[in-house]
Amino acid sequence: MKGFFQMLSKKKELIPLIGFMAFAAMGATSAAIYFLFTKPDVILNKSSNPEPWERVDPSKPQKLLTINQQWKPVKELEHVRNLTK
Repeated sequence: MKGFFQMLSKKKELIPLIGFMAFAAMGATSAAIYFLFTKPDVILNKSSNPEPWERVDPSKPQKLLTINQQWKPVKELEHVRNLTK
């Protein structure tokens, strides 16, 4: 750790690069945690729920940003779903 700070004191041009990389790593980690705990289609253990898409609410948007989404059920798919249950 001491060598790392000595390198930064000698090569100050690396400080912004390390800052941007730390910011990107924090953003990726926070996005992964957000999607893991808030989205029903993201699972860790597939053996406990082999069909996670059955719990997804179609009226609730699943993307991070959704613009003008309108969901209408497809009659044929609903008929097939009712036959397979």
